[in-house]
Amino acid sequence: MIAVNGRFNIYNQVDKVDLARVKALLGLSYWAAQRSLEDIATSVQHSQCFSLYDQQLQIGFARIVTDYVSFAYLADVIIDPEYRGQGLGKWLVETVVSDPRWQGKLLLLATDDAHGLYQRHGFAESSKLMGMGIREQR
Repeated sequence: MIAVNGRFNIYNQVDKVDLARVKALLGLSYWAAQRSLEDIATSVQHSQCFSLYDQQLQIGFARIVTDYVSFAYLADVIIDPEYRGQGLGKWLVETVVSDPRWQGKLLLLATDDAHGLYQRHGFAESSKLMGMGIREQR
């Protein structure tokens, strides 16, 4: 466990990721609704994961993809809709971006919403970044 807030805990151990619960949460998102359980498991294996719990129930998730040298990419930030509006998303993002492993690195994310949440934590739009979007498998 790396953070405690009353009955809520944030863990950064991979064995605390409840894959079925993360699949259900991501199934509610616009960016990962179709992601398979197998793909989620693979992404978890290749990321630093942060799991937000209300006692024994995982209610939030975020992950970082990084090379540990120059960049870290924040992905899959999600909070159970029943828990939104309590500041838990702010707390989860703050916990993730404050991790000393990402200090001094370019921290990136891609999002279509919650810009205000991320701007509070230092994220800003950039004219320097380019992207290809999601490419179709061949």
